[in-house]
Amino acid sequence: MDFAVNPAEPVFMLSGQGSQAVGMGADLMGLPEVRETFDCASDSFGFDVARAVAEGTQEDLSRTLCAQASIAALSVGIARALMAKGVQPSAVLGFSLGQIGALAVSGMLGLGETFALAARRAELMSEAAASHPGSMCALLGADEETVRQLCEECAEGDVLVIANCNCPGQIVVSGTSDAVGRAREAWGARKKRSAMLATEGGFHSPLMQEASDALSSYLATVPFDEPRIPLICNVDARPLCAADAAEHLARHLVEPVRFDRSVSFLEQAGATDFVETGFGGVLVGLVKRIDKSLARSIVQDRGDFEAACARYGMGATVSDALRESADSEKDCNANI
Repeated sequence: MDFAVNPAEPVFMLSGQGSQAVGMGADLMGLPEVRETFDCASDSFGFDVARAVAEGTQEDLSRTLCAQASIAALSVGIARALMAKGVQPSAVLGFSLGQIGALAVSGMLGLGETFALAARRAELMSEAAASHPGSMCALLGADEETVRQLCEECAEGDVLVIANCNCPGQIVVSGTSDAVGRAREAWGARKKRSAMLATEGGFHSPLMQEASDALSSYLATVPFDEPRIPLICNVDARPLCAADAAEHLARHLVEPVRFDRSVSFLEQAGATDFVETGFGGVLVGLVKRIDKSLARSIVQDRGDFEAACARYGMGATVSDALRESADSEKDCNANI
């Protein structure tokens, strides 16, 4: 393998849709990088994302536009705050929506361009979900071949496909609600457990083809830079380059998220330490199931941020950053 990463540096993982919660990241909002990222997301999505997270309901946050805006803003904001304190990632890996935020962290797109893309993508996905209703379900104790056969048996002419390959024993299917219901019932008949996902549609399936086509047209106008930090793509579990970005990001809406293979690829390249920037710790849990020997942690609040800065030898803490931010604001106020 020609690709290699520095094992002394962590891989940043950006959370996917479904990890949102009211009040998440509240004690990090004073960090300038987090605040700036939320402001940028608000400009692109057309509503106050920070206020939605702080004051909205869980139902509000579960809607596609709000969920994607809030998750991406927090994940990217935390990653940028860590990097501002000198925590350098060896690579970046996003989960589904997280791959869009990873474009900003890797340097392939600027912050404004990233959230403009995220907003357009979320809008197209929401429209496709309304036009072609669907749902998603995680099948536990599953392997790809068994689930592929299950999809063939339960589709009955409807859309039903593998959407996420999360980790050994956890695969998500996506498709029309009837087909997903049949698959869940058949899985239960085998004495296997399952869990419905809190999404508005059948993402990463042919139900998103219209969104994929429209996004492809949008992406044709987007100039991508080569990544300064390697970004591992969900589509093929390989480093993404500027020439392939538009095609891969459009395919991403209708093809499976290969998170398990992405983590394994990075491990083979030398990665030993994975840090989730976001909320909920879902990706940390998946990494544990992929390989328990890998170091894994999450940065989702003040304590986590301070621990990460200390762990990677930066010394500066969130308290220092907040103090610097307050001093800067005093200086600005004094100049008004």
